[in-house]
Amino acid sequence: MTNFIKDPVVMMAERNPDPVFSNDELVFSDQEKRLIERWKSQYPTVDGAIMRVLWLAQEKFGFLPPEVIRLTADEVGIPYANAYGVATFYTQYYKKKRGKHVLDVCTCFSCQVCGGYDILHYLESKLGIHVGETTDDGLFTLQEVECLGACGSAPMLQVTNGRYVMDLTHERVDALIDTLRKGKTPEFTSVTLPQDEDELGGNRRSDVKEFQASSPRPVSETVR
Repeated sequence: MTNFIKDPVVMMAERNPDPVFSNDELVFSDQEKRLIERWKSQYPTVDGAIMRVLWLAQEKFGFLPPEVIRLTADEVGIPYANAYGVATFYTQYYKKKRGKHVLDVCTCFSCQVCGGYDILHYLESKLGIHVGETTDDGLFTLQEVECLGACGSAPMLQVTNGRYVMDLTHERVDALIDTLRKGKTPEFTSVTLPQDEDELGGNRRSDVKEFQASSPRPVSETVR
């Protein structure tokens, strides 16, 4: 009889891998240090600033290998383990080098039932990669993430911790990939809720160019 392990053991990351950045590179500028000190002063205890400082470090270095997390922990004044725990809890912090465009596809419950996995599998096929991988040209990394808070516009994804792209279909995915390949940022689309259409004449934002009325949610072909 074959033993089947539904959830195999996930090995811990190596504690002291070879560093990506040299000691000469692992420094914050004087301006960055002043900013970090200001953030630390805004919280009852300095550990409250760790998320903002990790974000600063990611913008500076591109991602957060262990030596960058350690640098950040030392600058804030907290144990490395505490900073590591925060960095590894959130998918928005990149622990490995990612592509230029990171596509975070939501597969939480609402997106699941509306086709989140359909979109995820379509992107895998279109880009020729699996979840967690990066295309050979370094343009795209594909990730599966938990709820991004746009359940009413499921299925949806987020582009590199920034723009939301909602009400996804295969055609909209194709258009998104073409836009990103051209070096352009997709336009933000304001999705109007049904009650706003009926009672408020749309109630649309005045600071965006693209609008879209809410429509019935699709039904997933694949739950997982």
